Amino acid sequence: MSRSERLFDLLQALRLHRRPVSGKALAEETGVSLRTLYRDIASLQAQGADIEGEPGVGYVLRPGFLLPPLMFSAEEIEALVLGTRWVADRADSHLSGAARNALARIAAVLPADLRNELDTSPLLVGPGAKLPDDSIDVVLLRKAIRMERKLAITYRSGSGEASARTIWPFALSFFDHARVVIGWCELRESFRHFRTDRIETADVLDIRYPRRRQAMLRAWREAEGITLRGA
Repeated sequence: MSRSERLFDLLQALRLHRRPVSGKALAEETGVSLRTLYRDIASLQAQGADIEGEPGVGYVLRPGFLLPPLMFSAEEIEALVLGTRWVADRADSHLSGAARNALARIAAVLPADLRNELDTSPLLVGPGAKLPDDSIDVVLLRKAIRMERKLAITYRSGSGEASARTIWPFALSFFDHARVVIGWCELRESFRHFRTDRIETADVLDIRYPRRRQAMLRAWREAEGITLRGA
């Protein structure tokens, strides 16, 4: 394993721990000796990583640090390209543009040989069914989710019945045939799913809903019996 790969693995290991983790545990996770681990932590700190701690106490990485360009494996590059191509093809125009910009930024800092792997990836996204047109701007929905704000909507069901709802949106799910907002519905007093093409009007209210969206997402998964892979 190269030094750059070692540093990358160590950085990833630190990111997985929100509380201080011992040097011994980190050395076991990354497959290096304790002496090498201490040297690699010093190297990351020299490059600007805000790693707090000391031997015998433990280490924690404060957020906000990005390593200079490092190596990606061929499969990691293929995953990045395939995922970005899917978003560019299936998401709304704003997310599609953001996906293309993100891939361009990654390409700009890759070494030439890896940049060529990215540009010539053979993994393609096949054509999907055309999504129904939305009456509202999906950007507004993402804004409400990020800000944890209540959303007042007019919604028309599959049978054509219209209703006014106030929801607590916490996720937006993308399918080949539709986009779906997941939220808590005050009218039904339960979790509900709303297709974006059936939302006729939407207004972000200046009212924060009373639970964090991460907690809402966890509760919804439990209610739906959804288990994350690797959990």
